[in-house]
Amino acid sequence: MKTVLLDTGPIVAYLSLKDTHHAWAVAALGQLRPPLLTCEPVLAEAVYLLRGLPSGSARVFELIRRGAVTVGFRLADELEPVQRVIERYGPSRMDLADACLVRMSEVYADPVVVTIDSQFRDVYRRHGRKTIPTVLPSLPRRRPT
Repeated sequence: MKTVLLDTGPIVAYLSLKDTHHAWAVAALGQLRPPLLTCEPVLAEAVYLLRGLPSGSARVFELIRRGAVTVGFRLADELEPVQRVIERYGPSRMDLADACLVRMSEVYADPVVVTIDSQFRDVYRRHGRKTIPTVLPSLPRRRPT
């Protein structure tokens, strides 16, 4: 069974009807068994990004309260490895939430990151060289010109 690691984008998309990826997030998260693991920087980003919605932050907290999402990572215990991940990519290319998720993908067995950020598939690597399994929204098909 895969360990599901949840990024900010799907949380925001799931809770915001106006988000481009809302339907995808509802479908994707509806197929997964809770709890979905994340880190506090992801939750901080989600609360910030949902600040304009009525009860936006309360809805993030409700996901935690219901047990749908849980914090499965303690930054204080993983400070050095997370810092090395950020240094590998450069602080201008990777934020703390992404670095924590990359580290979580190294710590947990059989991980998959649910995200809208293709960098988890195309750029970031776990253990320095291994591709990170991801669940991403499908890219729209390009019509031939």
